[in-house]
Amino acid sequence: MAESEHSATDIITYIGVPLAVLGVLPILYNTIATLVALSRIRRMLRHSKLTALTRSDVVNRVIEVELPRYAVRPMDRIADRDEYWTLSRHPSSIPGGSWTTFNWRMNVIGLNTQRVEYADQLRQPQVEVALDELVCYLLDLGAHPDPNGWRLLRSSGLWTPVGCTLMRAPDGLNNALTIAPLDGSDGHLSLAVTWTGPWTTRDHSHLPPYWVRLYPPPPRRPTAAEENPATTETEDGDSSKSAAERRNSDEPLHKAPSNTSARKPSLDSAQQEGASNARHPITCHISSDGIMTALSRPDINPPSSPSHQHHHHHHHQQNHQDQPPLHIDHLRIRATTTTGTWFASAATAHGTSSQTILWNYAIPAPILTFARRETVPCGVLVLLGVVDEAATPEWASASESSLADDRARQLDEFSRRARAQREAMAAEARMGAAERVVAQRERGMREAEGRLWEMRERQRVEAQRRETRVMEALQSPKWDAKLVAEHNFAWLVKNGEVDEQVGGVKEAVGSVLHRMVLDGQFASKLCQMLDLWKAWAENAGMRKSDLAALQEDQVTFAYATLLVAIIKDTASALEGTVAMDLQECLRMWRTVRLG
Repeated sequence: MAESEHSATDIITYIGVPLAVLGVLPILYNTIATLVALSRIRRMLRHSKLTALTRSDVVNRVIEVELPRYAVRPMDRIADRDEYWTLSRHPSSIPGGSWTTFNWRMNVIGLNTQRVEYADQLRQPQVEVALDELVCYLLDLGAHPDPNGWRLLRSSGLWTPVGCTLMRAPDGLNNALTIAPLDGSDGHLSLAVTWTGPWTTRDHSHLPPYWVRLYPPPPRRPTAAEENPATTETEDGDSSKSAAERRNSDEPLHKAPSNTSARKPSLDSAQQEGASNARHPITCHISSDGIMTALSRPDINPPSSPSHQHHHHHHHQQNHQDQPPLHIDHLRIRATTTTGTWFASAATAHGTSSQTILWNYAIPAPILTFARRETVPCGVLVLLGVVDEAATPEWASASESSLADDRARQLDEFSRRARAQREAMAAEARMGAAERVVAQRERGMREAEGRLWEMRERQRVEAQRRETRVMEALQSPKWDAKLVAEHNFAWLVKNGEVDEQVGGVKEAVGSVLHRMVLDGQFASKLCQMLDLWKAWAENAGMRKSDLAALQEDQVTFAYATLLVAIIKDTASALEGTVAMDLQECLRMWRTVRLG
């Protein structure tokens, strides 16, 4: 038969060769699939401008990718202005690489090795970034905090749902910062960022977050006696503009230094520089640790024409080199003095508005509690001459009736003395000449003693009345800081301490803080007064020694009331708001993973 011609070898060949080919096919398929995936991964890495080590295992169909892990910080606002305000030219499209939207200062902090089978399994390692720096950067670009997102994060922490919005784009519709999946975040909070060029609504001319600008008091108009016609025109030529007008026009407010300073001794030039600083706004950087930097006349405002951008950038840096930071050691927060804490609290309160959220510094709870309480007896303000007694609740005992009683007693005493004198003179008229002289002398001594006793008695009654009035004033109904500050502000204006051009308490506080930066002695005296006030508020109330201290330095107390009033205002305005939630979240999550 024809079939019997096939030997066993042929059968093995016919069946075995296809089987062998079939056995090799998976290996071939794995090799091709791995090489294709490796090619795609390398193309993705090249497209995203990432340097990575790649290794492939074709048998097990595994690709190892080794990518660096970074810690990042935003670019410097001054030195790297172009990169700070523009987006990266090569953003990464790989999941976990949303942080590559921006330009950053980067440090390699480790390597991340991934074993993947397909290209779409590849993830870019998230970067470590300080949450306050990230939020500050987004705020600077124009993003707005989302109140619901921060409240949810504060209460839920790592259990906050993925996709929850923390920061919104300036249009209020798009999400700028959201909660990301926790893949590989090692227990850190994981965030993702989104941004496009047109969303950037701010530029270098705006005041950065965490910074506050303090304006000097309006220049005093010199009296006719002080005015020197030769110098008035040059020195006070631009003083007619009020601080409010300058704020609205947002002038740079820096003047060229006069050429005479080069010819004068260094002491004179230092005095000139001090006088110059006192005339110009100061910008302060307030961080969570209090004041960090204070600059006088920083050239923040942009040129009117975009064509001068590069030139202006150079001038900006040059100005910062020429203008060293102001001396602020007396305002730093220390354990030995409260000056730094008071300044940071008042500056934060002064800088907090709808435009600037200075929530980075947390005003200590004891200061907030003190500012909210009613601590100043209204009678004390009457004694200090700040408030008219008619404007206060009734606190003194019936002084009118006691005065009437006093007058009636004096009238009785006077008529008694007059009657006694008439009787004595009538008796003297009946006497002989020698007796009359003796009687008149005795009557003169008696009357002198009576007058002396009367004077002492009057002084005693007066002193007693004053003492009673002081004690009643100390026990009188207490007023809160805001009401006290309003009256003290009017008193300061009336006494010429504050210029009437100053709009109100908030503007006056800016001038006080401005002076605190430049005048360490004034800052120390003011904070000692605040400590004294806080001490009596927390203890048994105001004592006579406290009243004496106020009477001794009433102007400083008046300034102190302005600071406490602004802290009270802010404390009540921020209660339960996004600023409080933000502050708490920043305290809980110092470093986060972004990607």
